[in-house]
Amino acid sequence: MTHVSARRGAVYVSVAATAWGTGGAAGSLLFETGGLGPVGVSLWRYLLGAAFLLVLARRAPRAWNGRVLLVGAGMAVYQTAYFASIAHAGVALATVVTMGATPVFTALGSRFLLRERLGRVALGSLAAALAGLVLLTGESVLRADASAAAGIALALTSAAGYAGVTLLSRRGGDDDARAAAIGGFVVGAVCLAPFALAEGVVPEVSWTSAALLVYLGAVPTALAYALFFRALTVLRATTVSIISLGEAVGAALLGVLLFGEHLTPLAWCGCALLLAAVAVLAARADTA
Repeated sequence: MTHVSARRGAVYVSVAATAWGTGGAAGSLLFETGGLGPVGVSLWRYLLGAAFLLVLARRAPRAWNGRVLLVGAGMAVYQTAYFASIAHAGVALATVVTMGATPVFTALGSRFLLRERLGRVALGSLAAALAGLVLLTGESVLRADASAAAGIALALTSAAGYAGVTLLSRRGGDDDARAAAIGGFVVGAVCLAPFALAEGVVPEVSWTSAALLVYLGAVPTALAYALFFRALTVLRATTVSIISLGEAVGAALLGVLLFGEHLTPLAWCGCALLLAAVAVLAARADTA
């Protein structure tokens, strides 16, 4: 593989975040049309994601080290917790809490574990992005009833797992990035398989559910994670997690278009602020 520049890495993360923004909606639709639960959706997502990447790579990675095993376990935790959060709190709230907490957890972990310091650009972008998230979701959070509390707790669990995967994947080359993506999916699927079998792993067969599964495995999984792990070879962990916040905007817009959710003027301002913060950080990724 050719070397990836910091600017190109920022583009990779931006594309991955856009793809991830559609993953929650696809999973939510699979709950309805495929008769699958959160664990079942996650299992199919990882199996199909690994299959697509293996076909594209034409060969399996030469070796999977202990870090890949930890990455896979972390992926199993955060993906299932995310879909379970959606089931309890809805797409928008689950995505926003997960995405909002992730860069905070990542920033703390990268500072104390990786000794990475945040520059002024990254700090300003993080503050602006979190402010945008508050504006985007503040009203939804205030309206959340007691039943959403479990969803928020699951979203925080997902954020912790996501941050852990990001930090574990930070130190590696191009071959490690490919191994992390494929190995992470395989290990994650193995971790989830017993729980998926208990919950129900066979989807209700229809053209809609089949198309959703293929899309979920190909775009927000194989494509997005391949770009994500590649970007981590050249960008700071916190920089990657902040740019990934663009996913929240995509999820919110899909909530409006597909699920009839409404955004207030303040929420639209939050979208704009969040996108501006991500754009600034992406443009200055080499100095952040």
